[in-house]
Amino acid sequence: MSSAARDISPGMTGARPVSVQRLDDSRTEDWDAFVESCPEASFFHRAGWRQVLRQAFGHDAYYLYAEAEGRICGVLPLGHVKTRLFGNALVSVPFCVYGGVAADDEEVARLLTQAACTLADELGVDYLELRNRRPRNPDWPRKDDLYVTFRKDIDPDVEKNMLAIPRKQRAMVRKGIKFELQGELDPGVERFFPIYADSVKRLGTPVFSRRYFETLKQVFGDDCEVLTVSRDGEAVSSVLSFYFRDEVLPYYGGGTEQAREVAGYDFLYWDLMRRACERGLRLFDYGRSKVGTGSFSFKKNWGFSPEPLHYEYYLVRAKQIPDINPLNPKYRMFIAAWKRLPLPVANLLGPMISRGLG
Repeated sequence: MSSAARDISPGMTGARPVSVQRLDDSRTEDWDAFVESCPEASFFHRAGWRQVLRQAFGHDAYYLYAEAEGRICGVLPLGHVKTRLFGNALVSVPFCVYGGVAADDEEVARLLTQAACTLADELGVDYLELRNRRPRNPDWPRKDDLYVTFRKDIDPDVEKNMLAIPRKQRAMVRKGIKFELQGELDPGVERFFPIYADSVKRLGTPVFSRRYFETLKQVFGDDCEVLTVSRDGEAVSSVLSFYFRDEVLPYYGGGTEQAREVAGYDFLYWDLMRRACERGLRLFDYGRSKVGTGSFSFKKNWGFSPEPLHYEYYLVRAKQIPDINPLNPKYRMFIAAWKRLPLPVANLLGPMISRGLG
């Protein structure tokens, strides 16, 4: 048996023997079939992220699965992010808001978690980070008060979704409609990327590479979609979204400086919600935000209720859980300086830094 598929952590659940193995290309379809059927799994558990991590960032990926009687019964995708600036971590899943174990039962989840801890020890990382939507390891250090997610059902009726938006935010959407904004699906990231890159530079955040977004489109195909909003033929806002089961997840978005004047952001997300409704989707996932930020307030203004995310840590070399986020005071000077960079310089340097911001 190859090392990629070797038995890492044998165990028992009830009367059946369970083995934990590392994913190789021969089992990706089985992995994704399990993810599709498992209620705990998310788009970010899909096997395609293994390719994205390697191809777009050069990071190693260790995708662990539990198997019983020839059938996958649990998965734990892990990416190894190792950079000089931001340290050495094993994360489920880097660049994703959800992760951790998705399994048939708690005993399978325990075996997968145990295997991940063993791997973290073997690799000598600073820490293992599991990005859970619910607490799983109560005795681990964790962040419960930094990140939240926003998820809300989509009504089958388009107009009911409009009326469910709180009055002030609904007025912003109607403002965009009055400006005769138009949404259009793009086959690639040609219009999306410059808008996104300029937006994150204004926020003082290093941009991801264009190659990353092209890789997402390549790997996930129709489940990765770009919607761009224009006024008089000029693009003002754009969003790259993921589709999973009956959910839409707007994940990377941005707007030009004109976007605020014409409610380009507001119309963008309404147009995405409208299209999702017409496609028969049932859940709009606004993704992760840090508590107390502008993004947090924007999503609450749409009538979405925040749900805390539970990021749990198994410390190996680190003495305490990491604090790599823009709210950390030690990054304020960096953020201020980054905002002043010329855009071409920011686009050149950004991908070298952002690959460590998993």
